[in-house]
Amino acid sequence: MLFLRSILYFLGSVVSVIIVVILGFLFFYLPVKYRYALISNWAKFCIWWLKITCNISLQVIGRNNIPDEPCVIISNHQSTWETLAFQTIFNHQTWVLKKELLWIPIFGWGLALLEPIVIDRGEKLKALKKVIKQGVNRLQRGIFVIIFPEGTRKKYLQLGEYQSGGASIAKKANVPLLPVCHNAGKYWPKGSFLKSPGTIKVSIGKPILSDKKSANELTNEVYEWTKRELSAF
Repeated sequence: MLFLRSILYFLGSVVSVIIVVILGFLFFYLPVKYRYALISNWAKFCIWWLKITCNISLQVIGRNNIPDEPCVIISNHQSTWETLAFQTIFNHQTWVLKKELLWIPIFGWGLALLEPIVIDRGEKLKALKKVIKQGVNRLQRGIFVIIFPEGTRKKYLQLGEYQSGGASIAKKANVPLLPVCHNAGKYWPKGSFLKSPGTIKVSIGKPILSDKKSANELTNEVYEWTKRELSAF
């Protein structure tokens, strides 16, 4: 039954992404905020379709902590789920992602229309400078920047080392950091096609001002908060 439900979700997500990306290309000349408003409907559909097909729902704790103005969101990374669900929780956003994702037919083309911050992991120093520069640019344009500081997805309840790039962006742009923690890997595990029914919890902490601490201190503070939240899941 799980396999059949997962197949139905997969088919719906594939068909819908083709439709949305085609529409996105038809309106490629519009400013990015309008392209985002259109293309992000795919993520919203996927979260709804996931509930229908796999009975995976969403619970958000601390939604009132989300600032009105753009900030840097720092989250743990366990699944594909959070890259979709965050588009139903936060306003216009962008992400730091590896350039190889843009090579995926249709899906990658849709990503490119949203002006993500694209990096080459083989050039770490150059990538960090690019992340900071473009991250500040996106924030100044009213776009939330989402960072997964572990760099790659981890198994449920595992937490990898947090890199300080997100905190560096926040300090440079003089905006808060917003810590976020979730348990998506419990129901949609890393590398798994099968999805199990349940409620994925997303905890949003209070914004952390970035002007009085170093990037490393800020990163450690977010890491410790995330570790405590993750243990409660």
